[in-house]
Amino acid sequence: MSVRAAALNHHDIWSLRGVGLSQDKLPMVLGCDAAGVDEDGREVIVHAVIGDPDAGGGDETLDPRGSLLSEVYDGTLAEKVAVPRRNLVPKPAELSFEEAACLPTAWLTAYRMLFEKAGLQPGSTILVQGAGGGVNSALIRMASEVGHRVYATSRGEAKRERALELGAYAAVPSGERLPERVDVVFDNVGQDTWRHSLRCLRPGGRIVTCGATSGDAPSAELTRVFFLQLSVVGSTMGPRGQLHRLAEFCARTGVRPEIDRVLPLDQAREGFTAMEKGDLFGKIVFTV
Repeated sequence: MSVRAAALNHHDIWSLRGVGLSQDKLPMVLGCDAAGVDEDGREVIVHAVIGDPDAGGGDETLDPRGSLLSEVYDGTLAEKVAVPRRNLVPKPAELSFEEAACLPTAWLTAYRMLFEKAGLQPGSTILVQGAGGGVNSALIRMASEVGHRVYATSRGEAKRERALELGAYAAVPSGERLPERVDVVFDNVGQDTWRHSLRCLRPGGRIVTCGATSGDAPSAELTRVFFLQLSVVGSTMGPRGQLHRLAEFCARTGVRPEIDRVLPLDQAREGFTAMEKGDLFGKIVFTV
């Protein structure tokens, strides 16, 4: 497939640090996300999970031998990328290549967390820990679109303002007490926010986590978990069918990924540096 646009993810930063990418796999082309044109001239989006749906009981993310692009097979930060034909999803005409390239990792992860893992009912209350990243901006945008009351946290005032622009009901400094307890907390920060996340939940509430960027060994606080009957649910990516539904959701509702900046691929270093410093709100996209 000829790549027209590719999006950057924290997965790429971790790969550079050697997490999930061993030295014997080098050299490796980084990148999980892309949109472009296939050999038949169709505009498509790449599903980044290389796995066997049958081995995962119908879900390729549960295939024990599965991987993401750039872990075993070369990724998408290139002029062309080779993937199984089943990994290509039609790109709706309403989405630009840059918008479509944001969907396969961050937005698909958020879509699955929100619509499958969270167990929410219409009109629920949620907290998104950390307002700036791609997954979190997607959660805020989609959750507010379908009618949930969304709280968001951030250390920076500018990012709290952007969260309100995306549809958050309120945005508060990280660690600050909320005016009410929520049904679900979405937390991909981990160690730095875990205690706060547990204390923001109503009895019977749920944490949905897809990452631990600040560390993966917080105090579990099991007494609070069992006494208040809290649930902790893990989520990783999403199956191909959900990527197709996510693209259609965006096309039909007008919801679009928040793009921090678009850079030509030969200026990728600038994008990597911004992500490593946390100097972004939404997605960084490279054009080819």
